[in-house]
Amino acid sequence: MSDSPKLTARQQQILDLIQNAIARTGAPPTRAEIAAQLGFKSANAAEEHLQALARKGVIELVSGTSRGIRLRSDTVRNINAARGSQFNLPIPGPNQLVLPLIGRVAAGSPILAQEHVDQSYTVEGSLFQRKPDYLLKVRGMSMRDAGIMDGDLLAVQTTQEVRNGQIVVARIGDEVTVKRLRRNADLIELLPENPDYPIITVQPGEAFEIEGLAVGLIRNTMLM
Repeated sequence: MSDSPKLTARQQQILDLIQNAIARTGAPPTRAEIAAQLGFKSANAAEEHLQALARKGVIELVSGTSRGIRLRSDTVRNINAARGSQFNLPIPGPNQLVLPLIGRVAAGSPILAQEHVDQSYTVEGSLFQRKPDYLLKVRGMSMRDAGIMDGDLLAVQTTQEVRNGQIVVARIGDEVTVKRLRRNADLIELLPENPDYPIITVQPGEAFEIEGLAVGLIRNTMLM
């Protein structure tokens, strides 16, 4: 019974909000965003509920970043399964997904080339609203303030249909990078979520391609 902690209605609402934000943007919400969406008077009220969810083992809070919220996949899986009769899981069909883990990507070769696959992981499909195609190991701290840390596994859906403000996997020149996309009629920029890192501006004529959309985030230690 302890596998599925009892949540209050408000705690369940916040958990749903976190899952939906990660599925939609690839990153968890900030405390201020939670407060605004749920009508709290301040971010402190959101923090109290997040602390309660952390005590129940549903999430893990990472200090030093506004989006430092991690879902604990085993607990969330049990909660979603328990609500299955009244809650539509984001992905229909079998809950288990087998996803290749992509390590370093060689220059000029497809991101899903066999030589890039370090191993495969079985993950819980109900954590994602959009079905991922692979996991990409994050290197560096350029997306720290989006809650994406060095060593995290980013769930990525292969697509070139992305919107401004979404977190994408992009290939620029010989490098593959994870950044937030900003583009207008004549300029494409890849924005870090860490002031210590520069904005990447795609130069005219420079090789550039969107490889995929971030649809979730999993801590390496949470995978079985």
